[in-house]
Amino acid sequence: MSDKSQKEKWASSAKAIKATQVAFDMDEKLQYVIRRQALDAGVGPAEQIRSILSLPNNKRPKRPRLTVSLTPADYILLAERYGLVAEDQLEIKRRVMDELIAYAGQEL
Repeated sequence: MSDKSQKEKWASSAKAIKATQVAFDMDEKLQYVIRRQALDAGVGPAEQIRSILSLPNNKRPKRPRLTVSLTPADYILLAERYGLVAEDQLEIKRRVMDELIAYAGQEL
């Protein structure tokens, strides 16, 4: 890696280093309002808060995705559910995705 490209890389990282994440403990109903507005606007809660505060928003589109943390024990349970081995995590992920799509389809 050239000296110039390495400096550019660190310069862009410096902006992120200067940012400080701030957490707000607020009533559940207030959180729901902000999260719901964010969902309706197609943005994350942090972007919605920035919008409410009239701060510049990130213009990069975000990948619409849901996340969940799965432990090794979770993979074992899901493998049993789907008739797979726990090591077949890619297939388990595919089956979970199919199940979530079917679930959401029932709610639409």
